[in-house]
Amino acid sequence: PGATCDPLYYASDSCPRLSRKRCRPICYLKYGMFPYDGPMTTGLHPASLPRRAWALAVRWALAWWRIIDLGAVVLVLLLSPSSYRPAARERLARRMLADTAPILLGFTALAALLSLVITHIVVVTALSYGLTRYALEMVIRVLVLELIPLTAALFVAMRTTIPSGVQLARLRQTGRLQALREQGADPVRMELLPRVLAGVHASITLAALSCAVALVMAYLGVYGFNTAGLPAYTRMFGQVFTPSITLVFALKTLLFSLAVALIPMASGLYPPHPGAAQDQTGQGGLARMFAVLLLIEAVSLMGNYY
Repeated sequence: PGATCDPLYYASDSCPRLSRKRCRPICYLKYGMFPYDGPMTTGLHPASLPRRAWALAVRWALAWWRIIDLGAVVLVLLLSPSSYRPAARERLARRMLADTAPILLGFTALAALLSLVITHIVVVTALSYGLTRYALEMVIRVLVLELIPLTAALFVAMRTTIPSGVQLARLRQTGRLQALREQGADPVRMELLPRVLAGVHASITLAALSCAVALVMAYLGVYGFNTAGLPAYTRMFGQVFTPSITLVFALKTLLFSLAVALIPMASGLYPPHPGAAQDQTGQGGLARMFAVLLLIEAVSLMGNYY
């Protein structure tokens, strides 16, 4: 009551607060003379830009350092015999089975269907241009070497490792990890290591099985249910999977599995940086995971074709 407002405020703002006569001071941008509330322009001050850029750089460097440090810790634990005691082996086997078995059949069926569809499209297109002899080789190069490993890694990330990272964050927030430390146990060995190894196992298993199914579906899509084209198919397969390409393919699949297993766990294990919300940390983890996958794919393409 009794508040006075700039007339432009009424012309530019139709919020319900005007009916309650709750107005805040108006500030104008230098160009355009558009009215804005004061809090909206505080982040636009030039003096705040270097500070925000520095804070962003610190958060970025800290997030990547945590991923590298966690990867080194997991590698040390993998090489430690104490990580394979009977209780640890049982816990690890349960986690691997729980993370791989529910998605194995569905993804394999999806890979088989995708292989048949892509094979049919490529063969029909190549036939129309008189390039039939290159069709099957193109299917194997595009589908088996490139699409299936990346799709398997993304599928495992969405169905397994990202939910496991969320579970790990909840354990940290509820104090479960700190309780394990107070009891003398290592939370990384007990809670994180099984999840990471299960994610790696699921990604490699899905990629290997789906690639084998895709090779069979590609053969059936071209030659049908007969063995007449088997010699030509095996010869073409050997020409595609040279030792160098096979090495790049194996390394790429392994790095994909490590990326989708480690990065979501790092986002869940460590608390957010001061000034960053938990949802922002999760989104940053997803962005880093996709960036790493894209980088691995780009490097593998350079290794295969340059």
